[in-house]
Amino acid sequence: MKIENTKAQMRKGVLEYCILSILKDDDAYVAEILETLKDAKMLVVEGTIYPLLTRLKNAGLLSYRWEESTSGPPRKYYGLTETGKLFLKELNTTWNELQHAVNLVTKQKKK
Repeated sequence: MKIENTKAQMRKGVLEYCILSILKDDDAYVAEILETLKDAKMLVVEGTIYPLLTRLKNAGLLSYRWEESTSGPPRKYYGLTETGKLFLKELNTTWNELQHAVNLVTKQKKK
């Protein structure tokens, strides 16, 4: 079994949560979202993020707006809907519970 496959699956499992968290305070366009994820070593490519953003939008968690750009074509900015904010709040609780449980099982102390 290759460790890279497992690591990739773990990242994919938290990607929705990370995207919603990135958008919790401000709207962002795809390049900004990707940059934040890459800076955090989430190793995401554009081909992965567009279907995920579409799925989150179709689920009513995200909305988008077009904004003119001074350096190219208009940009699509994504933001959380009210439903998305509530969903993220629930995910925060779930993440904290899961993190606590994993730390207990693996005997790691929370930093």
